[in-house]
Amino acid sequence: MRRLESGAFAIVGTGEVPTGRFERRPALESALESSRQAIMDAGIDKSEIDTVLTAGAIFSRKYNADMVFSRLVEELGLQETAHLNAQVFAGGASSSAMLNVAGALVSTGMSRAVLCVHSDKLATGVDPQEGIDIFATLGIQEEWEMPFGLHFSAVAGLVTQRYMYETGTTARQMASVCVSNRKWAELNPNAMFRKPLSIEEVLASRMLSEPLHAKESNVLADGGSAFIVTTSERARELTSTPVFVLGHSSRVTHYSISQESDITRFSYAQVGRAALSEARLEIEDMDIAEIYDSYPVFQLIALEELGFCDRGTAGAFVEAGGTWPGGRLPMTTNGGMLSQGHTGAGGGVAILVEAVRQLMGKAGDRQVTGAKFALDTSTGGTYMDVHVTILGSDVP
Repeated sequence: MRRLESGAFAIVGTGEVPTGRFERRPALESALESSRQAIMDAGIDKSEIDTVLTAGAIFSRKYNADMVFSRLVEELGLQETAHLNAQVFAGGASSSAMLNVAGALVSTGMSRAVLCVHSDKLATGVDPQEGIDIFATLGIQEEWEMPFGLHFSAVAGLVTQRYMYETGTTARQMASVCVSNRKWAELNPNAMFRKPLSIEEVLASRMLSEPLHAKESNVLADGGSAFIVTTSERARELTSTPVFVLGHSSRVTHYSISQESDITRFSYAQVGRAALSEARLEIEDMDIAEIYDSYPVFQLIALEELGFCDRGTAGAFVEAGGTWPGGRLPMTTNGGMLSQGHTGAGGGVAILVEAVRQLMGKAGDRQVTGAKFALDTSTGGTYMDVHVTILGSDVP
């Protein structure tokens, strides 16, 4: 398949509303506010936005239908300029899916500027049992795993158990991933959990799905985020801090987790190599690793398979502070789904927005000094796919 030229398109603006559990902000309001922020951040006249892509929301079929039927286009006043409104949904990988669709549209001249938006209400839009049912029945085979389902926490427990067995990673090292994410969330005003967290607190929390503790799980939340994609040429005209998409690679490996050939590696190694090759960069060039983090084990697997750490050493690296603020490799610097909150498909979108803000120098108290290149990952469903994107503040 022919790939777009490295650096052919860029992100010029981002927006995000605070993630929360108890706010009663309507999902449409979150989508509108994050879109407004992205437009202002980009310095773009909204009349240039001719395409709106929305990621699917889980909490409401009606809200999804409203987005498909162009509610956001009307609310933003884009009726005279928008020629395409569509929904792009790939679960937690929706950030990568929207980014690549948007990049193809602007690079081929089919669109001038694409607004990508996500909003969901998994905390207040569904009752607790409904939330449990949703994540126990999505991404599983009806023929074999229904009617009771296989909850995502059970999947994560299975992966964690096997990974710890194969690598010797300790419970303390696994818990330290949550501490790393929390330390970044403490610096993030949009994060849901900002209270300091210790390894002891994580290990003292109730057992969720052995060997996972409750504080090693993401928490469902409300939230919204947005970003704008245009050509590199237009991006340079709009802002002094565009973020270029330098490389990307993806691979889909399974539908049911039972069909994944290696649940302690997935496809991070080959996907990461392909993305870096396209960007003409090495893993050592990455200043930040924005790694999808629904459960801590997946960050450790990614760190090792992508080449940041040798096999079986990522846990010790994180526990020693390697990924914390001030560490050698800042990781998931918004706090991720473990501390900022899990908003469905928005978990990946929020991590991508964070990567862009870091490279733009707009990350506030959590800004990584001198950050030039970032690696972003996403994955959907029961970890059915792997996406790796290389972003840069300039084209090498």
